[in-house]
Amino acid sequence: MTTTATYHVPDDRAYDGASHLWIRLESETGRAVVGIDAFGLDSLGELAYISLQPVGGPVRRGEPIGMLEAAKMTTVLIAPVSGTLVDRNADVLRDPALVNRDPYNDGWLVVIKPSDWDHEIGSLITGEALPGWVAAETERHQSEGWAD
Repeated sequence: MTTTATYHVPDDRAYDGASHLWIRLESETGRAVVGIDAFGLDSLGELAYISLQPVGGPVRRGEPIGMLEAAKMTTVLIAPVSGTLVDRNADVLRDPALVNRDPYNDGWLVVIKPSDWDHEIGSLITGEALPGWVAAETERHQSEGWAD
């Protein structure tokens, strides 16, 4: 886990820096669990409403798959990988604040069966690039007044 004074970012997953979503590929199923990272939550504030596309439909990297409404703003949820949406978290649909309480575990949003993982992983932040990205995002959030 990469940790700063303000943010905790697990290093067992990939991150989409543009949309501030994390992706954890499950090796046994080949499915990608997706959630919002600490930086995205810091920008949004307490989530009040989540809408997600229905299960079974195709998703394309960079295209909308839902919407997040929060205290500070409303934002479109952008797919970090292409594939088929195979599950969505009914618990966060009922209780959006679960995402704020546990963003990296019980607060996941959707599961996507990736169709082009080997190519799209190259566009995500992983491994050795992660600590530098976390440090830069922490600094940016602090300078913009987002960090607590």
